[in-house]
Amino acid sequence: MGGSYGSTLRYKSVERLKGIGKHSLIGASGEMSDFQELLRYLDDLILYDNMWDDGNSFGPKEVHNYLTRVMYNRRNKFNPLWNSLVLGGVKNGQKYLGTVNMIGVHYQDNHVATGFGNHLAVPILRDEWREDMSFEEGVKLLEKCMRVLLYRDRSAVNKLQIAKITESGVAISPPYSLKTYWEFAAFKNPTAGAQGSW
Repeated sequence: MGGSYGSTLRYKSVERLKGIGKHSLIGASGEMSDFQELLRYLDDLILYDNMWDDGNSFGPKEVHNYLTRVMYNRRNKFNPLWNSLVLGGVKNGQKYLGTVNMIGVHYQDNHVATGFGNHLAVPILRDEWREDMSFEEGVKLLEKCMRVLLYRDRSAVNKLQIAKITESGVAISPPYSLKTYWEFAAFKNPTAGAQGSW
């Protein structure tokens, strides 16, 4: 939930999750103004879809495909939207989770991450995620991943939100803070045993 102004951590309550239509949920990392622009595109898309009034509505797969085209199109115009996006949803009992980055690279998987999470959280998810996890177990695993990321990024914030999407709709939790522990010896004296003149 952090928002930086250059290298200064300026905002600590930036919400980066939003429900899209009836069946989808989007999360974003990167530039907030570009994410707001994307949300305007998606509002127009959902409005257009609703105006047909044909009893059908876009599911997460259609929204994800739309986002990949938008990101790739903007990249080709050398005016990319500086975001990495995660799109999840449920429609007709089918679960969907995909990601797309600022140049249109996209994929679908059982677990995805953006930014630093691709390097540090995805290995934890690959090792510990199971298809039959309860919601509470999933939240604990997510908090473990976020704690690992927090300890390894000096400009990270320990506030987060959890979102859940089911056939009945989207639920986004209020922001809350992760409990952290900073009394590890390596945190107290990070240069102990370091080689070099500094």
